[in-house]
Amino acid sequence: MDSSLPKYQLLEDEIKQGIVAGRWKCGERLPSIRTLCDLHGCAKITIQHALQRLEAKGLVESRERAGFFVTYQNEEFDTPCRMERIESPKPVSVSELFRDIMTRSAAFDLTPSLHSGEMPQGIVQLNRSIGRALRRQKGGFQYYDEPAGDPGLRHQLATLFAKRGWTADASEICITSGCQQSLFLALLTVCSEGDVVAVESPGFYGVLQLLEQLKLKVIEVPTSLQTGMDVAAFSDILEHWDVRVCVVQPAFATPGGAVMPRAARRRLLELAEKHDLAIIEDDIYAETGWSGVPDTLKSLDKSGRVIHCSSLSKVLSRDLRLGWVSGGRWHSAILQMKLTSQLASSRFVQQGVESYIKEGDYAAFLRKFRLQLRRQRDQLLEHLAVCPLAVRTTAPQGGLAVWVEFPEAINTIDIYSRALDEGIVITPGSLFSGADRFGNCLRISFSHPWDVQRTKALKRVLELVQNP
Repeated sequence: MDSSLPKYQLLEDEIKQGIVAGRWKCGERLPSIRTLCDLHGCAKITIQHALQRLEAKGLVESRERAGFFVTYQNEEFDTPCRMERIESPKPVSVSELFRDIMTRSAAFDLTPSLHSGEMPQGIVQLNRSIGRALRRQKGGFQYYDEPAGDPGLRHQLATLFAKRGWTADASEICITSGCQQSLFLALLTVCSEGDVVAVESPGFYGVLQLLEQLKLKVIEVPTSLQTGMDVAAFSDILEHWDVRVCVVQPAFATPGGAVMPRAARRRLLELAEKHDLAIIEDDIYAETGWSGVPDTLKSLDKSGRVIHCSSLSKVLSRDLRLGWVSGGRWHSAILQMKLTSQLASSRFVQQGVESYIKEGDYAAFLRKFRLQLRRQRDQLLEHLAVCPLAVRTTAPQGGLAVWVEFPEAINTIDIYSRALDEGIVITPGSLFSGADRFGNCLRISFSHPWDVQRTKALKRVLELVQNP
């Protein structure tokens, strides 16, 4: 080590080497600043400078009143999830477990039967905006809204997209009753029965449900929980099978919060052009990012091959049921398909949301919401860090959940049944694949505050895992 370097840089290099070598794992807290001062005989300001430089490089992050934690993914989840071989396309069969979890309204809450009753101020303001829009309605009660949705709301959405690199026109956007309907319309328009659809693995189980209903075949692409779909593996798949559509979550993908790098996004679009594919972008988690909101995949689309789908449900309210789709070269056909199932969306809800965005209330809400998500993620990681088992977790910079991998002997389906007897609902990893994978994993959400009941439920789940 070059002793001529400043003390803070020597310390920075030493800590960096320890992180890369695995001395401190991703999600683990570094020694306190006071401890580092004692160990290295440095002033506090020297330690702080070194840590700030490491944070600027993305190796660590500061958490309020908790210290510095490692974010560098060394041997954790920087490679695609293990997949011994890529299975041939096959029909989809969604498990009864998925239906059971959805029936309990428990996809993002360990304790769905316990509601705090508290309503964030941002949601109160949203309700007021919708109420005002309803009161302003005069003679329009007996008329349908435009099939594509309220022009004002579509214009506001286009304004939001422009901040993420996509110059969209309101005419390119169609309002739906949620992201799931947007995905359904996209698949229904582009695919025919028996077509092959590529999905991330692990990936969003809601897509698997749609593929089953539409009688489509699925092929699962290995996916890193840090950088998303393995585009090289997808390229190999395209050389062997005739894939019609690829469904991907480039920004803070469920279940682990992966963000697809820009180079991988460009390569994906090149493959779409070469093999005449449609790319369906599920963008529902993008606005949750507290370290920055990635540009849309649509912003790189030059030939209309990306169908952009999203909604406000993950950041505002599950009850809002307001989403959108921008169908690229298939947009007119998607709009026509919407008319067969939904003539129009609620006019006053759309106008209320338009006002909420236009007046700056949405931006203000997001600032507070992102800070809240980060605190809740930090608390979850701290709870998981004390588990005596060899547990690996993601440390996402957005999204609503972390992915937890337990030792291979653990079967989280068994844990699901035992936890359910105690009123706790978990989300086993096997839900995120149509094949027999990820049985030792869990997705755990941090979308709700870690109050006494949820903290107790989480600790109980970890106890059940330790005693299978």
